[in-house]
Amino acid sequence: MAKIDSLQGSLDLLVLKTLSRRPRTHGYGIMAAIKERSEDVLRAEEGSLYPALHRMEEAGWIRAEWVTKNTGRRARVYELTAGGKKQLAQEEQRWSAVTAAVNRVLRTV
Repeated sequence: MAKIDSLQGSLDLLVLKTLSRRPRTHGYGIMAAIKERSEDVLRAEEGSLYPALHRMEEAGWIRAEWVTKNTGRRARVYELTAGGKKQLAQEEQRWSAVTAAVNRVLRTV
């Protein structure tokens, strides 16, 4: 199956869900988790992910912090805020409605 580079409106949902499962994850970890959980079907590219993280941070859905890893390298880690948890619930509801509608269309003769 071809890789889907543009997640077409679902990137926020995927990032928020990933951070709900793996708090304090850096950007590369988020990309890897999406790829892994989707069994290598979905891919969040850096050019889409980092602007989305910045936008979500400005919206108050996530917060970021610089940490120093054991290797001495610095990494910016992200975690959900209370607002992010609320947004995740809204995004999940929206996704359920959209996928149900698409499934209805696909079943229509």
